[in-house]
Amino acid sequence: MLRRLILAGSAGLVLLLAPLVAADTLVFTAIPDEDETRLQQRFQAVADYLADELEVDVRFIPVTSYAASVTAFRNNQVQLAWFGGFTGVQARELVPGSRAIAQGVEDPEYKSYFIANHQTGLEPHTGDTAPEGLRDLTFSFGSQSSTSGRLLPEYFLREHLGASPDELFARVGFSGNHSRTISVVQSGAYQAGVVSYKAWENELEAGNIDLERVQVIWQSPPYPDYQWTVRGDIDERFGDGFSERLQQALLDMDAPELLASFPRSGFIPASNDDYQEILDVARQLELID
Repeated sequence: MLRRLILAGSAGLVLLLAPLVAADTLVFTAIPDEDETRLQQRFQAVADYLADELEVDVRFIPVTSYAASVTAFRNNQVQLAWFGGFTGVQARELVPGSRAIAQGVEDPEYKSYFIANHQTGLEPHTGDTAPEGLRDLTFSFGSQSSTSGRLLPEYFLREHLGASPDELFARVGFSGNHSRTISVVQSGAYQAGVVSYKAWENELEAGNIDLERVQVIWQSPPYPDYQWTVRGDIDERFGDGFSERLQQALLDMDAPELLASFPRSGFIPASNDDYQEILDVARQLELID
């Protein structure tokens, strides 16, 4: 299943291999969790920061799908990636020795927002379990490989409402990213959906959400999510101790304009063990062998 998910996304790579990236260039990517047109702008400044801190050339290369980010990491087209919880687990399973080295301050207690079009008549729900009113609606997830837009929301739906999405909903869709999920629910193309709470706050601040048409109806329980993951062979390429220097550079990133790219209030250390819950859920849902 994992191999099928990765191969399915390989055609979506936007890794332009001509001209080839020099061997002494650190290349990183990030999952396209929001509108892809913003990615280059969001992360070019991060590339410049890392280049100054590490004294090596650093290049950011965007991808067009979550699966493509994992493929790029597996194929050593990128050595560093800003992954979601699930994509990070996928990548580390495929590349032995790779490890999570930093996460946002907010990431150990991440959450998803379930949203609904106002025409459904659903009201905000404060209970500990997903609202029964979601049954029989049309429903949009984000990417199939999204932690906050698919993996954990599906797990909570199964646990709380006792059925798979195909059994719960009149129609199930995958928008591709959080921005598009908000758009299709706001337009009424889907009656309800689920998104990263950070993406919702970002789009709300940007003025892209009409609260007269769409609203948050339930907040999920917390779970671990995004992280920086690095390949285990990076020190062989850049020299002994490079991975520790890279981790420290990420932890030291404190300029507001850089943190706004994620958006996070700062970064803290991370390890593979922090994401065991994600791996367990992915195996339970048979998304990883």
